[in-house]
Amino acid sequence: MRFHSLYAKFLLGYLIFGLLGFITISTFSSRMTYRYLMEEQYDTLYREANLIASQCSSTYHGEQANLASAYPQMTALASFLGADIWVVNRQGEMALDTSGTYSAGTVIPDFDPAAGVQPYTTGNYYQMFDYDVLTVSAPITGNYTTYGYVLIHLPLSQIRNMQSGILNLIYITSAVLFGLSLIILLVFTKIVYLPLVKIREGANEYAAGNLEYKIKVDSQDEMGYLSATLNYMSGELNKMEEYQRTFVANVSHDFRSPLTSIKGYLEAIIDGTIPPEMQEKYLKRVISETERLNKLTQGMLTLNSLDSKGYLSRSNFDINRIIKDTAASFEGTCLKKGITFDLTFSSSKEMVFADLGKIQQVLYNLIDNAIKFSHDNSVIYIQESVRHEKVFISVKDTGIGIPKDSIKKIWERFYKTDLSRGKDKKGTGLGLAIVKEIIQAHGENIDVISTEGVGTEFIFSLPKATNL
Repeated sequence: MRFHSLYAKFLLGYLIFGLLGFITISTFSSRMTYRYLMEEQYDTLYREANLIASQCSSTYHGEQANLASAYPQMTALASFLGADIWVVNRQGEMALDTSGTYSAGTVIPDFDPAAGVQPYTTGNYYQMFDYDVLTVSAPITGNYTTYGYVLIHLPLSQIRNMQSGILNLIYITSAVLFGLSLIILLVFTKIVYLPLVKIREGANEYAAGNLEYKIKVDSQDEMGYLSATLNYMSGELNKMEEYQRTFVANVSHDFRSPLTSIKGYLEAIIDGTIPPEMQEKYLKRVISETERLNKLTQGMLTLNSLDSKGYLSRSNFDINRIIKDTAASFEGTCLKKGITFDLTFSSSKEMVFADLGKIQQVLYNLIDNAIKFSHDNSVIYIQESVRHEKVFISVKDTGIGIPKDSIKKIWERFYKTDLSRGKDKKGTGLGLAIVKEIIQAHGENIDVISTEGVGTEFIFSLPKATNL
C-alpha cells in the first residue's frame, strides 16, 4: 500500500485521530476525575466531621473529654470510611485516635488551629503520617467558643485507586468505541476505496488504449454512477475510434477510385494511347470524376458543419413552395428518364419554422436518391400533411427498394447497399447521413419504409410556424 494513496492517508488520519483522542481523553479524564473525587470525598468527610463535632460539643468543654462512650461508634465509622478520626483540643493535644496509632495526650507539633479554616488539606499532616492524606476538620463549639477539632484523615491512595477504577472504565469504553469505529474504515474500504481502485485500473486501461475494458462496479451510488459513466464513455470512444478507422478507409476508397481514373485517362492522353479524336470524350470523363471528388468534399464539409452546435438559422417559410422549387430543379434529369412528380399538399400554403437552406438540402438529397433508384417512366410521390403541430413530408419512389438488412445502415456515412452500387456510380454515401443530421438538429425525426423491388418512402417532420 503506497503512502500517498487515498486509503493510506485515510488510515493514517484514522490512527492519528484515535491516538490524539486517547491522549485527550486520558489527560482531561484523569484531571477531571481526580478533582471530582477529591470534592466528593471532601463533602462526605466534612459532613461526617460536623456530625461528630456536634456530638462532641455537648461533652467536650475544653477539658479532658469523656469520649469512651463514643469511641466504638467512631471506630466503626472510621473503618467504614477507610479513614482515621482524631479529636484534638485547641492546642493540638490528641483526645482520641480511632487507629490507635497515637495515645491520648499526644501533641501535634506546630499545630495551627487556623488550618481548620481551610476546606481541606493534603499532605502528611505535620509529618504525622508516612503517606499523603486528605484531611478534613470541623470545629467543636459551644456557647460561641471553640473547644477543639474533629480531624478525619483519608489516605490519598484510596482516591487514586477509585480514580484508576473509573479511568479503566473510561479507557475500556474508549477502546470499544475505537474498535467499533473500525466499521467506518471497513465501510469506507468497501464502498469507496475498492471501487476507486477498480475505477483507477479502468482509467489506466483507457489511457493505455484498451477501450473495451469494463469497470465492474455495480453499486447504486455515486461510485456506481461514475463507473457506469466511464464505461459509457469508453464505449462511445471505442465507437468513435471504429468510426474514424471506417471513415478513413471509406474516404481513402472513395478518393482513390476517381483519382485512379483521372490519372489513367491523363496518362493515356499524354502517351498517345488515346488518339486526339477521342481525347474530348475522356476529358469529359476526367471532368465527371473531378465533379464527383468535389461533391464528396462538399458532403464531408457539410457533415463537419452539422457536427457543430448552433449552426441552424431558423425562420418561417412556406414548405410547399420549397418542395415545388426543389422538384422543378430536377426537370432536366426527369425528362431524360421519363420520370414525373405527383405533388400532394394539405393546403395551398403551409408555413414551418426551420432552416430554409438546410431543409432544401434535405429535399434535394431525398429527391435525388428517389430519381437515381427509380425505373424509367415511373412516378415519384411527394406529399405534405399536417397532424397536430407537426408538418410531415413524404418522398416516395417505386424503384428498386432497400434490402431489409440494410435499412438500419443507410444512415451511416459512406454506406452504400449492394443494390445501389450499380445505379449510384457517382454517389458518395453521404446524402442520407446529411439528411438525418439536419432533421435531428431540428429536434425532429425521419423514418424510412422500403420493400425490395417495390420502392422506398422517406417521411420526416417539421414544426409548424407559430407566430404568423
